Amino acid sequence: MKNNEFFKIIQGAESFHYDGNSTGILICHGFLGTPQSMEYLGQAFANKGYTVRAPRLRGHGTHYFDLEKATFTDWIHELEENYLQLKDKCSQVFVLGQSMGGLLSLLIASKFKDVSGVITINVAFEVPDYEQYRNKLLPNYIEEGPPDINNKEVKEITYPYVPLKSINELLKLIDFTKDQITSIKSPVLLMHSKVDNVVPPISSKIIYERLKTTKKELVQLNNSCHVASMDFDQDKIVIDTDRFITSIVNFQYELNHISTP
Repeated sequence: MKNNEFFKIIQGAESFHYDGNSTGILICHGFLGTPQSMEYLGQAFANKGYTVRAPRLRGHGTHYFDLEKATFTDWIHELEENYLQLKDKCSQVFVLGQSMGGLLSLLIASKFKDVSGVITINVAFEVPDYEQYRNKLLPNYIEEGPPDINNKEVKEITYPYVPLKSINELLKLIDFTKDQITSIKSPVLLMHSKVDNVVPPISSKIIYERLKTTKKELVQLNNSCHVASMDFDQDKIVIDTDRFITSIVNFQYELNHISTP
């Protein structure tokens, strides 16, 4: 339990960490989600030898009353702290985030120029259904529908209601991130679902066009909806992420080898 949280962590929603080699992957869940939504990916990366860390962001995985107290700067600072902790253990660190976690991952790369690479999954560059609540004071809580997942056999840990205040914190985070995109120099892999009922797929394409980094990729997920980390493209996400990371790690190794007499 974090400061200012009054409810117990929902079983299965806890942060997780796997020790591995000197290449780390920091994983960030999305708005209303928890590390549980990223657990399949985390275990798959750990099985490949990576050191993996997935923090639970403030206000998530307990009760939406706790979420109401959290701010978007809380989430930024938490991920920054986890990045620095992982960087202490690993020579290279990649940051992977889904939806809101994708925004936070991009922000990490905009601040820390030693981020080895960023992977986003359906990054929440805009959430049209939430725009109607921008700067509104009422209602205090909005009912949430079921998670946007094609695979009906899985169940995501989330909240039945979302505080209006929290929606506006997400919208503030989106606005803040938009101003930082062009400062990112790290390689970026953007994955987006062909059908996403939360974030328009065009969002990832807009980010791709705005990025100034010389290494960027755009990959479409054809069999998943918004929560792709729990959907039918899980293995494709793992394969493409591993390929992306391996290419950067190998390039850096060759670069260091050439520059060393």
